[in-house]
Amino acid sequence: MNELEKYTENNFEEIKHTDEFGEEYWSARELMKVLEYSKWENFSKVIDKAKTSCRLSGYNVNDCFPEVGKTITSGKGKQELIEDYHLTRYACYLIAQNGDARKKVIALAQTYFAIQTRKQELTEQEYCNLTEDEKRLYQRNLTKKGNYSLKS
Repeated sequence: MNELEKYTENNFEEIKHTDEFGEEYWSARELMKVLEYSKWENFSKVIDKAKTSCRLSGYNVNDCFPEVGKTITSGKGKQELIEDYHLTRYACYLIAQNGDARKKVIALAQTYFAIQTRKQELTEQEYCNLTEDEKRLYQRNLTKKGNYSLKS
């Protein structure tokens, strides 16, 4: 993996968030910067195309692109509510697929999200193939790791 690819992959991981239910998401505003879009208006067009792809694929757009408001303070100190999304990995993948193909970072994003999505699919398939006892052991180990993390 060359330096630029490693840098870009780290950027996607650095802006990944986890909600109170342990679900990962990316802020559209943060992703916009990593994908080198300077204007929300341009990036929101890409989001709209990705939403269309999502809907036509049979997924619930509101599940993949939940809208959230974000409060910012302008230069004059005025508080303003701006549009943002908490994007699923699939939503990020669709955004990368619909992004400006002339940007190298878009190609890297396409690769990153495709690979990560496939890894997650394999993990879920492997989990489904476990016996009930193996599933309990797996869940117990996850809980153990979580408790250790909380203790730290």
